[in-house]
Amino acid sequence: MSSANSGLVRVTIDGDIREVAAGLTVAAALAISGVRTTRTSVSGQSRGPLCGMGVCQECRVTVDGHAHVLACQTLCRDGQTIETTGSR
Repeated sequence: MSSANSGLVRVTIDGDIREVAAGLTVAAALAISGVRTTRTSVSGQSRGPLCGMGVCQECRVTVDGHAHVLACQTLCRDGQTIETTGSR
């Protein structure tokens, strides 16, 4: 449960509920949650955040049902659902 006073928001990452700092990017939330791979390429290679500024597009995830969202450019918000397709 988030609270404006606590500075935390609750997000669901691949089915796991996490509390992260408000204002954190999805990429940062994934990293502190131990998720290093956000997707798998068509050739089977692991992909994840690389440039941190939206140029490489390696950090694409699904947020609230919207595919191909850049994790490094998206802020976490309370109730958000984040799905990766990378290996677990």
